[in-house]
Amino acid sequence: MSERDVAADSDGDALDGWPVALRGVTESVVTTLGPNDRWNAAALGLHAPEAADEEEQDGVTATTWGDTRTRRNFHRRGGGVVQFVSDPRTFVDAAVTIREEDDPVLPDAHAWVEVDVEPVEEGESDGTRWERWRLRPVDAAVVESVVPTINRGFAAVIEATVAASRLDVPAYDTEALRSRLRYFADVTERCGGRPEREAFAALDDATGWRERLPDEVASGVPRFDGAPDR
Repeated sequence: MSERDVAADSDGDALDGWPVALRGVTESVVTTLGPNDRWNAAALGLHAPEAADEEEQDGVTATTWGDTRTRRNFHRRGGGVVQFVSDPRTFVDAAVTIREEDDPVLPDAHAWVEVDVEPVEEGESDGTRWERWRLRPVDAAVVESVVPTINRGFAAVIEATVAASRLDVPAYDTEALRSRLRYFADVTERCGGRPEREAFAALDDATGWRERLPDEVASGVPRFDGAPDR
C-alpha cells in the first residue's frame, strides 16, 4: 500500500490527510464500530469545503439523518473509517442493508481514511433529526489505483440508493422518489453492466419499493433478475 498525505479540494487547495481529491459531495462508505465490536458499513456523503479561508469553513463535513447506527457509533466512538469504492453492489449494501464486518476496511476499498468526528450542528427537518459532523483525518492509505471511467448505470445505482433510503422519511415526497427510482432503473437497464444490474436487484430485494407501485406501472419498470451481461 502507498501512503498519501495530501489531496486537493474543488479549488485545488491541499486537504491534509485525505487520500483522494474531493469536490462537491463525494459519495463514500463509512465503517463505524458498534457495541457488538463489529464494523457497520453505511453510505456517507462527504461535503468538500467551499470557503477559501480556513477560519470560515469546517473542513470536510458529513450529515447523518435520523437515529442511524452511524450516528450512534459516531457519538459512542468518536470516529470511523471512510472508504472509497467503485463497486455499486457495495454502495447498495451500505445504503439499504445492515452490513457488518470484522475488519474496518472493506475488501474492495481503493483507498481509506480513518477519521475523528466532531458534531458541529444539528436540527430537524419535517420531523427527521439531522446532525452535521466535522471529519478530521487521522491515518490514510491508497490500496490500489484505478483508471476512472464514466458509467451512467453506476451513477443511476448510486442515485437510486439515495432515493430508496428516503422512502420512509417524512421530509421527502414518496411519489417523487418512486418516479426517480423508475427512471434510475431504466438508466441502469440501458447503460449498466452486470455489477450495476446485480446492485439494482439487491436494492429491489432490500427495499421492496416495486411492491409500492400500481401493477400497471410496475410491469413497465425493468427488472434485473438473471439479466445477461453486456
